[in-house]
Amino acid sequence: MFDLYIANKNYSSWSLRPWILMQQLGIPFVEHLVSFSAGSNWHDFRRFSPTGKVPCLHDGDVNIWDSLGIAEFLAEHYPAVWPAEAAARAWARCASAEMHSGFGALREQCSMNCAVEIRLHAMPAELQKDIARIEELWCEGIEKFGGPFLAGAPFTAVDAFFCPVAFRVQTYGIKLNDTAATYAQRLLNLPAMQQWQAAALLEPLEAEHENGCLRYGTLVASKR
Repeated sequence: MFDLYIANKNYSSWSLRPWILMQQLGIPFVEHLVSFSAGSNWHDFRRFSPTGKVPCLHDGDVNIWDSLGIAEFLAEHYPAVWPAEAAARAWARCASAEMHSGFGALREQCSMNCAVEIRLHAMPAELQKDIARIEELWCEGIEKFGGPFLAGAPFTAVDAFFCPVAFRVQTYGIKLNDTAATYAQRLLNLPAMQQWQAAALLEPLEAEHENGCLRYGTLVASKR
């Protein structure tokens, strides 16, 4: 049995990726949620993660401390993590890696918060660029591989990597073209995504993350 260490469901986009992947594919695991604390809890997280960050997957004495590394490790045991067809698999890996390392403006200006709706003060050029690229990727994958998910009919790791973006679309009212908006809603409608959000709404507020969400926008509504 795998042990998956994550942080607050309301804020930790990185934690969501392996969690939703394992839930969707029926990969058994034990969840260990260690909340963010005021200031830095790096030393607390170091008990289970060598970087002091989440997520971290334990398989006995083997520790995997990066979300993309976790996906690749799981794929060695569960081939359905990536698409079966070679071209789709290559595309999915590239798109996942791009999400893993890019989209800095989106991360900075639209941090994840499942419990609120926020109206952005502005749409700077770098944020527009990130959103346009996400639209492009989503439309390309669905058109190339036939949907309804990004690399074909089944949900795979590439969809898991973009699940936090779907929450950001919901929170910040980000406007997308029809294909991308439909895909975002498809992710939000997944029972596991709704389970994640329901748990997030029960968590206590964490001031640093709440204030970070309001740095670039105005609170419209709270779902708590």
